[in-house]
Amino acid sequence: MKYLDLSLTAAAANLACDEVLLNECESGGPEVLRVWEPRDVSVVVGYANRVATEVRRERCRAAGIPVLRRLSGGGTVVQMPGVLNYTTVLRAERPEVAGIPETNAFVLDRVARAVGRMIGKPVIRQGDTDLCLGPRKFSGNAQRRLRRAILFHGAILLAADLDLMDELLRHPSREPAYRGGRGHREFVMNLGGSAAALKAALRSVWEASEPPGNAPYAAIDQLMATRYSLDDWNLSR
Repeated sequence: MKYLDLSLTAAAANLACDEVLLNECESGGPEVLRVWEPRDVSVVVGYANRVATEVRRERCRAAGIPVLRRLSGGGTVVQMPGVLNYTTVLRAERPEVAGIPETNAFVLDRVARAVGRMIGKPVIRQGDTDLCLGPRKFSGNAQRRLRRAILFHGAILLAADLDLMDELLRHPSREPAYRGGRGHREFVMNLGGSAAALKAALRSVWEASEPPGNAPYAAIDQLMATRYSLDDWNLSR
């Protein structure tokens, strides 16, 4: 597996980068572990989310915070400084990723191992794709499956402004049973620790080595122009 530490300036460009890496693997390119950190605040809805249902749109507008849509499923997240994102792009021929539940278990078990090593505490998986310390969530995750390649990515809260979640997000339209109706501020938590330490732990459990080559800036720009910078995509639901 290749390793790419690449944080782009525009929030939408980071979403486009994940899709480019998925498409490259689908076309015969390498498996990749990517890590990145947001530079500004944005709200990112899952592929099937309805913006009006999940997002306090008027507050985002007032604060100049963009609402974006990613390629994968899952719920809505606030991307901001203090969040570390990881992306794994895997070949679908791996027996460990034969189906959605198998992929969830395969990837999240490794991510939980990496986090557990960093903080010295047991990490558990709750719901389908949440990682938690006890009853509180620190990471949400999602996947997108093509014929030959799978994208699985997640956001890990290290030192995020948790109050922003209550400010910008509505209560989710779907929630796992263990959440028990808790608001965002009572449900999520920061891990603490450094991004550098977590990156090293993730790289170790995935045995990720050198970069995959030149960063795919041209393909990212193309997807930005045709999808991720457009309201027709971001606000389509």
